[in-house]
Amino acid sequence: MMRLVEPIKDMDLIDKYKEEIRYRSERDYIISLMGFNTGLRIGDILSFKVKDIYRKDFIELREQKTKKFKRFPIRHIGVEIDRYIENNRLELNDPLFPSREKDEDGNLRNITTRQAYNRLKIVAEDLGINNFGTHSLRKSFGYHFYKQTKDIAKLMYIFNHSSQSVTMKYIGMTDEAVEESMESFYL
Repeated sequence: MMRLVEPIKDMDLIDKYKEEIRYRSERDYIISLMGFNTGLRIGDILSFKVKDIYRKDFIELREQKTKKFKRFPIRHIGVEIDRYIENNRLELNDPLFPSREKDEDGNLRNITTRQAYNRLKIVAEDLGINNFGTHSLRKSFGYHFYKQTKDIAKLMYIFNHSSQSVTMKYIGMTDEAVEESMESFYL
């Protein structure tokens, strides 16, 4: 049975999550920061090498799932990403999120999506965040992007969704949007 993963809708809870994960691990904090601020899938976030992102204003990638080319601004989180890279003395050809494991040539490997899930999930559980998974970062981005901009077309484009209803359901807005509309409706 597939578990329902939801966005974190409360901004104060996102702030608490970021604060707590930053305290525990700078690497995990940057992973979360990228998820919350770009809407990228965890597999795409974990695929970066330092040279793909260091001192850049934009991320450019071909998404693993859709194979579509995307360009995302990261100027607003770039200082924190660059500081993480410098603090950890990562080289340009290193994975952005290295694990302790090395490949057959002795090079660092990126952490796996499973490792990222386990690390991020522990923080969510400790904070009482239910229905959390790595997609919660992406869904939280979408939820708050929509709440701030009300631009479902741009969000559909960012997520590569084919319809508004798919995007609204994905970010957990379908029922909430209906309730908000009906609360102010009166004949």
